[in-house]
Amino acid sequence: MKNISLLKLFLTFFKINAITFGGGYTIVPVIKDIFVSDLELIDEDKMMDIVAISQGGPGAMAISCSVLTGYYLRGPIGAITCLIASSLPCLIILSIISNFYQEFKTNFYIKAALEGISGIISAVLFITVFRMGISSYKKNSKFSVVMIVLVFLVAFFTKINTGLIILFCAIAGISYFSVMERYKNA
Repeated sequence: MKNISLLKLFLTFFKINAITFGGGYTIVPVIKDIFVSDLELIDEDKMMDIVAISQGGPGAMAISCSVLTGYYLRGPIGAITCLIASSLPCLIILSIISNFYQEFKTNFYIKAALEGISGIISAVLFITVFRMGISSYKKNSKFSVVMIVLVFLVAFFTKINTGLIILFCAIAGISYFSVMERYKNA
């Protein structure tokens, strides 16, 4: 197991989830920066694996990514610690908002802040997807380019459900890399 205390793990994920708006892909760069760059507890490839598995699991991606990171760093007790630390800020904030919903709903400043945050979230999502694309491109450039072009064409020119496109990409990736692994081992 990696060298991080459960208390530090709890406080880190509590802080991340308390101040990060947008969930999912907006939380990934924050987790990556802290655990890959700052604390150097996870390498870049392992973080990409954690993100990929988080996307495929049920529930909120932010929670799944937190749980898998905790599991990787401290095993089952780390996963439970991160689950609690990641869920608690949401529960606290929603409990407070529910008591003052009418005041929040009509408050000009809160509306303006949320609209500003939505623009920032879009930028963070773009940067995250861009970084993940660069990382994938470095590992297998031909496959990445073919998939990017194919997905763009299908999504732009057809009305095929995005979920089906993602499923196709998953099947294509699993098939391609399974064949490549067999080829390397042969």
